[in-house]
Amino acid sequence: MLERLFSADCADCWGLAQAAGGTASEPASRWLFDWIVPAGADAPLAAGALPESAERLLRLGRAGPQGAADALPRQVLRATRQALPAAGLRVVSGPAWSGYFGLELRLASAKPSRLPAGSTGWLALVEQVPAGSDGTPVARSLVRSVAGPLALQAGPPSKPLTHLRALRWPAGAEPTRLQARAWIEGPDGTILAVAADQCR
Repeated sequence: MLERLFSADCADCWGLAQAAGGTASEPASRWLFDWIVPAGADAPLAAGALPESAERLLRLGRAGPQGAADALPRQVLRATRQALPAAGLRVVSGPAWSGYFGLELRLASAKPSRLPAGSTGWLALVEQVPAGSDGTPVARSLVRSVAGPLALQAGPPSKPLTHLRALRWPAGAEPTRLQARAWIEGPDGTILAVAADQCR
């Protein structure tokens, strides 16, 4: 899995085919997350920036002393391996209605005991942007809307743990390219398991 975080004031970052240091920014990884960190209302990529991107950067310990964007002169890459590939995690999405998607995180009730203490659940709408479109030479999975952190305490043994949230897609996003995702995040910010409602 690869996460790419870059500042909204770095328009060149969106158009890069290579990441800083010469590392290819289009991975063979199964999971990809692109986060645009806010950097002011006048930043070139402000329309795609998400406040939760700055929070994600903070959880990864990559924010500068004066704010999250200070740590992003160009972009930050974080590659991780899923520690719990069979965590019993699922995400289900409902049809779009009045600008919202209903998303549900489901986790088998026996699984939370296997997670590190302090782990949390998250839901997101991620836009699948094809390579060669919208000014990017590489495919991107742009995080558009987020809900979390969600508590993962175990429920009755016969029932899965569930969280239901309505997430709004922002102006400029194409609903047909949106994918619902859920993930489990450890207390150190590491993503332990990921699920999607459709594979594409």
